[in-house]
Amino acid sequence: MSTESTIRGEDWYGRDLDGVEYTDVEFVDVDMTELSSSGATFTGCTFRSVRFNVSEHTDSAFVNCTFHGCNFFDSTFRRCKLTGSTFDACEFALLKVEGGNWAFVDLGRADLGGAGFRGVRLREADLSRVRAVEARFDGCDLSAATLTGADFSAASLVGSDLTGVDPAEVSFRGATIDERQAVVFAEALGMHVVPTPER
Repeated sequence: MSTESTIRGEDWYGRDLDGVEYTDVEFVDVDMTELSSSGATFTGCTFRSVRFNVSEHTDSAFVNCTFHGCNFFDSTFRRCKLTGSTFDACEFALLKVEGGNWAFVDLGRADLGGAGFRGVRLREADLSRVRAVEARFDGCDLSAATLTGADFSAASLVGSDLTGVDPAEVSFRGATIDERQAVVFAEALGMHVVPTPER
């Protein structure tokens, strides 16, 4: 476990972080491009202007961490845990998230356009005012997530749990949803859904 309080300006390009643990460490202007982590644990850490470009993270945890001004271009998170983490002024172009627990994360106002989330737990996450145009949130748990003012235009939400989402507060223009979600939205808008009458 690292006891360093601050790691600043280091070049971690292509480094392999396997099973490492960091607690309450501040990473400042660190280049983590093409870095890979497996089973790594970051708890209560702060990342400022860190470049995660094309990095890959598998079964790693970033719990209650803060990310400010970081770049996640083409980065991949597989089965990772990011509960309670906060993102501010970060870039997410081509971000891919496959499985994992992102409950209670704060992604408010993030530009997630084109990002892909598949099978991710985002329960009670703050996605208010996010720009998720043409993003994919397939098979995700978005129940009780805050989506006020979010823009999911032309996004895919197929198979996701949208319980508690108010469609009147979110832009879903051109989005793709499944039949079950259509019923959830109709009921959220106060409609009564009945079976199609037989002819």
